[in-house]
Amino acid sequence: MSTTSLKTSRKPTENPEIFKARRNKVTKAILAQDGVATALIVASHPELIRNDDVLYLHRQDSNLYYLTGFEEPESILLLRPGKNPESVMFVRNKNVERETWDGFRFGPEGAQKEFGIDQVYSIDQFVAKSTELLSGFENVYYRMFKNTEVDRQFESLLLNLKRSFGRSGYGLLTVQDADTFLGEFRLIKDHTDLANQRKACEISAQAHVKAMKGTKPGMSERQVQALLVAEFYKNGAAREGYNHIVASGNSATTLHYNFNDQVCEDGELLLIDSGAEYNYYSGDITRCYPVNGKFSPAQKKVYAGVLKIQKEIINFIKPGIFFKDLHEMGTNLLIDLMFELNLVNGRKEDVLKSLEYKKYYPHGVGHWLGMDVHDAGLYFIKGKPRPIEAGMVFTVEPGLYIPGADKTAPAELRGIGIRIEDNVLVTDKGCEVLTSTVPKEIAEIEAIVGTDFN
Repeated sequence: MSTTSLKTSRKPTENPEIFKARRNKVTKAILAQDGVATALIVASHPELIRNDDVLYLHRQDSNLYYLTGFEEPESILLLRPGKNPESVMFVRNKNVERETWDGFRFGPEGAQKEFGIDQVYSIDQFVAKSTELLSGFENVYYRMFKNTEVDRQFESLLLNLKRSFGRSGYGLLTVQDADTFLGEFRLIKDHTDLANQRKACEISAQAHVKAMKGTKPGMSERQVQALLVAEFYKNGAAREGYNHIVASGNSATTLHYNFNDQVCEDGELLLIDSGAEYNYYSGDITRCYPVNGKFSPAQKKVYAGVLKIQKEIINFIKPGIFFKDLHEMGTNLLIDLMFELNLVNGRKEDVLKSLEYKKYYPHGVGHWLGMDVHDAGLYFIKGKPRPIEAGMVFTVEPGLYIPGADKTAPAELRGIGIRIEDNVLVTDKGCEVLTSTVPKEIAEIEAIVGTDFN
């Protein structure tokens, strides 16, 4: 007689102590401010309709997950530093009928028990309970315009509080941006963050290698995408970190090409920008290689130029320099490459000043990477560039894009789009490339592309 395991409940995907430690770090930072009583409210993203009565799969707001590990929609965290209860959540009630249709819900009691939150209420009580819990506070961190329904409730909450103050001289609470505030905690990665970040990069790298090996002329871009997706899920990713870019031929000159429905033709290059998400941390890798496994002379010339620039930028990274320095370095080197390839002419300073180079290089050299693919954290602090520090993770992704319709470019270069992107961790003396296992040298690429079919 066989038995079947009944999975009637769920557990947090990570140790609740991780999230408690993060909340403690945030509350200490708030308490260390100017002594004004300040609270923090973080809400989930709304559920969104995909079509008719079908919803997109819900993915929790990064900040709410960062502080709680809680993944259900219709959930809100209220932090009251120095008060009791200090951490308060509002979540959906248990509902047997809805769970029959949509799956397990923790409910207030389960959320309090499993996630280590001091007090948990029904989401329906957010305005009423928060009006009580925020009495005596003067400031609140909250991000407007992410969830319009919660925004409306937050407005009611502020007005309730104002009325409760009476004619005491206190008006509306001062509202500051929670996302900007919390982004600074997420920017410098600790041991737990880095373990998840490394795993996301590792899974992403394995998928890119699989795609290289499995590519051959005549495949569709979507078939190549399927190789990536299968490898993501096989190795433990929960989802993609962002929409796949699988762009063959001239489509690679479109930065965020997402159609992925064309045939990969013999003689074309294939640009893949794709990353897996693991425990809410995302990889972000771009590789570009010939569909038939052999670069043409023109393709090789452009590719080698971009690769040389990317390696120079990576070698320059160390604590103390500014992120804008890397961008300026990349721009200058790419303009030199444009001159070498006869894409621009005249004086370099004029090309730079007129922004003529943006025709072929319209984006920056990289971005912070973490729980969001374009992750939280300031690049400038009160108008001044911030120095790079150990523990920061970001992408390095110079590129050159020559549209097929560009009649001013040399004919043999038209339709070539190259971007080479790696994820780097700043260390005490330099940086570590977290995605180094994906081939990018020309000889390495030519040796691996299509080998699953040989």
